[in-house]
Amino acid sequence: MSRELRVLGACPLDCPDTCSWVVGVEDGKAVSMRGNPEHPFTRGALCVKVNRYLEHTRADDRILHPLRRVGPKGSGRFERITWDQALDEIATRLTAIIEEYGGEAIWPYQGTGTLGYIQGESGYAGRRLWNVLGASRHDLNICARAGAMGLTYTNGTSGGMDPETFARSRLILLWGTNTLTSGHHLWKFVQDARKAGAHVVCIDPIRTRTADQADEHLPIRPGTDAALALGLLNVVLEEGAEDRDYLANHTLGWDEFQQEILRYPPARVAEITGLSEESIRALGVRLAHTRPTGIRATMGMQRHEGGGTALRTIACIPGVTGDWRHPGGGVSYDTSPYAPLNVQPRYDLLDQPVRKLTMTRLAEGLEDTGNPVKCLWVYAANPLTSTPDQNRIRRALAREDLFTVVMEQFPTDTVDYADLVLPATMQIEHADLHAGYGHLYLLWNEPAVAPPGECLSTTETFRRVAARLGLDEPALYDSDLELAEQLLTSDHPSLDGVTLDRLRKEGWVRLNVADPFVPFTDGFPTPSGKLEFVSARAAAMGHGRVAGYVPSMVSRTASRGPYPLALITPASHTFLNTIFANNPELLRRAKGPRVLVNEADAVSRGLVDGQRIKVFNAGGEFVADLEVSDRVQPGVIASAKGRWSKLSAGGTSVNAVVEERDADMAKGAVFHDNLVEIAPA
Repeated sequence: MSRELRVLGACPLDCPDTCSWVVGVEDGKAVSMRGNPEHPFTRGALCVKVNRYLEHTRADDRILHPLRRVGPKGSGRFERITWDQALDEIATRLTAIIEEYGGEAIWPYQGTGTLGYIQGESGYAGRRLWNVLGASRHDLNICARAGAMGLTYTNGTSGGMDPETFARSRLILLWGTNTLTSGHHLWKFVQDARKAGAHVVCIDPIRTRTADQADEHLPIRPGTDAALALGLLNVVLEEGAEDRDYLANHTLGWDEFQQEILRYPPARVAEITGLSEESIRALGVRLAHTRPTGIRATMGMQRHEGGGTALRTIACIPGVTGDWRHPGGGVSYDTSPYAPLNVQPRYDLLDQPVRKLTMTRLAEGLEDTGNPVKCLWVYAANPLTSTPDQNRIRRALAREDLFTVVMEQFPTDTVDYADLVLPATMQIEHADLHAGYGHLYLLWNEPAVAPPGECLSTTETFRRVAARLGLDEPALYDSDLELAEQLLTSDHPSLDGVTLDRLRKEGWVRLNVADPFVPFTDGFPTPSGKLEFVSARAAAMGHGRVAGYVPSMVSRTASRGPYPLALITPASHTFLNTIFANNPELLRRAKGPRVLVNEADAVSRGLVDGQRIKVFNAGGEFVADLEVSDRVQPGVIASAKGRWSKLSAGGTSVNAVVEERDADMAKGAVFHDNLVEIAPA
């Protein structure tokens, strides 16, 4: 009788929790997967999505062999070819493109399908190849960039609280984050806090699963979060509860910021946010007198035109209240800055500087005829479904002169437009190194089983492409373990004692930081060394010198013309971005595409619950079933992101109506800042 082997690994998906998991293997086959009960954050649980991960690796529609297009682009018709044929065609086409147009005509388009430092987001192996070839740089801006920049202007970093310290908070503001859907492991620490008497407030335009479980829900108007932050601080000042010692010794620009706060009394903020003056004042009083207050603000909140400023201003709250003094006080957004892995972009491999192409402006980049993109190489991404301005992207991908290579596991919408499809491994089949952006642990993923069919890891694919191109740069051929060793080669104190051998044996290691971890006790990593209410850096970049409020498009538009409804595209409970959106059981649980519409908006248009409708604007439309719901306020509708277009009625999804437009900072995306109308389909 065979004995089950336990293999320690890590979830690779775009979620702050980055779970530690245990795969059970018998006779070379993965037979079980569960959350690692020994991991302090995972605590033995996986989410509803990842619970089906093993099933997903064995799905009937998994791509197992290289494929070449035989039908028109978009038809999804392919023939099986060998790896040698695929590599020969790649070498021939890339060589010709570089000779005629230069390396910048190649756009390596990488997404967040895996956040691993070896196979995924950092592009550790791929970046070396692209630099040797002189390809354009890919600006991976789609997720958290605006908010991270805003936080950096205030705190000097997007890092903040250790999420585990929420167990010590006595007031918790879950601000623009649906914890029970997008990172549910934090909820255990929220529950620990509640047992000790904490009050939990959910600030969200939608009454989400998390809002249902909170003590209080504030249904804020989309894009007005910074105004609410200023209004709450206005009440703190009324109460005389500002921490004057902290302000005097640890902050910069208090006098100027105080004047900005005074411009936002609760009555004005009520008009801006759509909240009642009473609820704003009540929460302000609670904030004034509750220490510590912990604020969880994640990426959804900053996906609008004022998103960077919103996080910049929210980050000022613990500077006024002095919450950074306490475990359980402050703001939690992204913990990844605390994991200073030795990621080397290897720009030394470039012969000359190259342009940068922005991820969320894919259509614009592909339409540029002055400096054309001739090869689009897509990996860990499904841009036709997940990127703004879907219809323009579809037209651009149909270009016959665009050589498109997609490394994939499943036949996504984007795959249908590929010239070549290369079969990619999944997490249980390759090695990788992970750092959560919602906790303070490094994790190692040991391959548990051999790849099925002819699937190759990202790193191995790039090694083979480099070899077929005849490239002799030694760094292109480093093994996965060599890459891991290089990543861990650092003299930063938080990595002290963290070795690859230790990670492979133990599966995970907490970063070498204090427990409980209280950030900024030794100062802020800003130019002044203090929390900056005013920022010369922000002013130099064209932003306000003082933290404040920048309205989103939907919040500043008094008369919305032909498109009067604000559309929000939140995360799905059953899909993760577009991953799992082809899983039959998760599709069944998700039911059909739905749009939440307030009764007042439905009645005024003669629409009824369950009716098939179209959601449209000048950019396009998608079709879904109307759900009359008080989970959204009048003037706001919501439909979850992630559905594949070709599996949806009408052949489009929510990003058909999302504009290719930038947030206020760092070219962040604006998925929650779009105006639409609805009508019978």
